[in-house]
Amino acid sequence: MITNPENRDSKTDWPKWRKELHNIIFEADTPGGKLFDVILLIFIVLSIVAVMLETVEGFDTKYHREIVVVEWIITIAFTLEYIARILAVKKPWRYVRSFYGLVDLFSTLPAYLSLFVAGSQGFIVIRALRLLRVFRVLKLVRFSNASDTIIRALTASKYKIIVFMISVVTMVTIVGALMYLVESPTNDGFSSIPESIYWAIVTLTTVGYGDISPETPFGKLLASIIMILGYGIIAVPTGIVSAEMSNQLGPKQKRNPSFNKACLNCGAENHPRGATFCHRCADELED
Repeated sequence: MITNPENRDSKTDWPKWRKELHNIIFEADTPGGKLFDVILLIFIVLSIVAVMLETVEGFDTKYHREIVVVEWIITIAFTLEYIARILAVKKPWRYVRSFYGLVDLFSTLPAYLSLFVAGSQGFIVIRALRLLRVFRVLKLVRFSNASDTIIRALTASKYKIIVFMISVVTMVTIVGALMYLVESPTNDGFSSIPESIYWAIVTLTTVGYGDISPETPFGKLLASIIMILGYGIIAVPTGIVSAEMSNQLGPKQKRNPSFNKACLNCGAENHPRGATFCHRCADELED
């Protein structure tokens, strides 16, 4: 079979239209890529607004047909976008299994699945499937260049955060048990240890619903201590994640924080400028 070399990219041995499609979809710094991202962003926002308005009974009753039409236009647009993303990478299965690939898939599935659920018994199922469309908001993550740094920072600090959470759970369990011992004889609010732990969690997080409150002097002393601890504890996970984010942004990335390269092989995005290999599939990045 003779292939016209003018229609193929010499570096990747790919049809030029697929390379151009990749540049439009995955490269946000090209004119076509910027236009594509703006249009996609508008569709995402319209989709979320449509889902929210659909739950407003009066509005949905009056404009239900219009909402359905808008929703199907958006669904078809997202379906075409999903197909285009698959065509724009050399190894589509890697993209399909990726986080963004799953988000893109689940952004289109609910509308199609609702077509196959019939009967009055399935109304709740249909409603649940349609509400799943709200997860299209996850597609907005793609537009934040800093999201990759935040995800890596959270991953790197997960063990510290787990230890911190275990410490907090231990603390509220002990305080809850103490409050039950002190308050339960005279205070109906602390009727059990789980109820007392619930109060400790609400107090420690500085939410303070006020539905349960201590009445004894020792109970008020414990409450005062846990309230003061609450202000200090809030800052701990913030400090842990902030330190990891500082570590993730090395000197090279601090000098040039632009993240815009996309892998031609699997579609992974948010590679720093100057990166040579993909952080997901290790394939060499094209210029």
